Amino acid sequence: MKNIIIKLIIFYKKALAPFWMNNPFGMFNSSCRFYPSCSEYAVSAVYKYGASRGTLKAIGRILRCNPFCKSGLDEA
Repeated sequence: MKNIIIKLIIFYKKALAPFWMNNPFGMFNSSCRFYPSCSEYAVSAVYKYGASRGTLKAIGRILRCNPFCKSGLDEA
């Protein structure tokens, strides 16, 4: 299960993420508030903690991506 989730995240990074960065409406910012990016964090969290806990940590990271949260270095 862990490998399937990691492959889905890698597919998102390669196939879908470029469309979000170059959208015509400018609704989504192409710069990330954290290092590493949310998708890289998700891959490392799933690899380190397993499928269920790593996915929950990745969802929490995505929910923290807002103007009211402190940005910076955030490792899994």
